[in-house]
Amino acid sequence: MEKEIVVTEEGLKQLKDRLEFLIKEKRPEVIQKIGIARSYGDLSENGEYQAAREEQANIESEIMDIEEKLRHVKIINDKDIDTSTVSLGCTVKIHDMKFDEDMTYKIVGSTESDPINGLLSNESPAGKALIGAKVGDIVTYKSVNMGDIQLKVLDIKV
Repeated sequence: MEKEIVVTEEGLKQLKDRLEFLIKEKRPEVIQKIGIARSYGDLSENGEYQAAREEQANIESEIMDIEEKLRHVKIINDKDIDTSTVSLGCTVKIHDMKFDEDMTYKIVGSTESDPINGLLSNESPAGKALIGAKVGDIVTYKSVNMGDIQLKVLDIKV
């Protein structure tokens, strides 16, 4: 069985927008580059041709990856989120006990993860530790660089 790809409505929109951009803009652009590079003659020693073919392979690979994700996508709806515990789709305010600071993160699937912008993957060490926690709970996870990190759950909302 294939792994479910969990995304928010916004995450789904971003995936679809990226796919459309790759198919409608990047793919034709690289095909044009290949055509121009072919016109230069000997393909075996044509650096522009080789670079364009490599770019084409990367674009096609990304298109296939996104299409595969879209086949297995599960959308998190705000109305389905239970805020009695930390779960996918909720926003959680936490207190980092080690650095004595409060932070707020939305718990998302790994496809949308962007910790710098407040999107924490449910598959990250911190995300795994927080899933299922209630307001007032203190969870601990191991950081590769900083050892044990303790987070206190201050608030859970949609």
